[in-house]
Amino acid sequence: MAFLRNPGSSPLQNGFLSLPPGRLATLVTHLVMTASPGKPGPAPSGATLARLRGGDVERYRTLYRAVGEPWLWFSRLTMPVERLRAILDDEATEAFALAIDGRDVGLLELSFEGSPVSAELAFLGLVPEATGAGLGGWMVRTGAARVFGAGIPRFTVHTCQLDDPRAFGFYKQMGFVPERLEIEILDDPRLTGLYPRTAAPHIPLIEGG
Repeated sequence: MAFLRNPGSSPLQNGFLSLPPGRLATLVTHLVMTASPGKPGPAPSGATLARLRGGDVERYRTLYRAVGEPWLWFSRLTMPVERLRAILDDEATEAFALAIDGRDVGLLELSFEGSPVSAELAFLGLVPEATGAGLGGWMVRTGAARVFGAGIPRFTVHTCQLDDPRAFGFYKQMGFVPERLEIEILDDPRLTGLYPRTAAPHIPLIEGG
């Protein structure tokens, strides 16, 4: 994903940025957690959390699409399969599928990088019909327990308008604190054929004449 960054030390001017047809812009909020939000507690009824490795790449892609289509998530779907397989096999990545009674309904992915090591909540999401049941909070606490249990002092996440509109408030409620903003510019994945044109109807689809 390409970010529009402030070039050098020149301040960004106030005003509007005009986008060509087929492009989207979204405000990205980066948040950080520096203390555990508490133990996750027992798994919800009927829930299992399975680690996904490179051999599970198609299961991962199917779940990523099911969770992300309402919000136009695209990065993992445009990535070459072998590259994604390598990421899932990398010890710096921990990806999990949350299943309820055997059906995949949620994705939790942690990324560890840097020296000293920091951790990112790279992806977190549920299929639409599984939201509102407390599963998201349980997954965040499960991820945080792995991070802080390993002695890692920073746990970060970012969210934007290509997420559930409740995401920012949810992350703050879980203990994440906003620390910086970025603007992301991207191709509309509905016009590249990745998603149907009817996906994410709350986001205007504008194409050239």
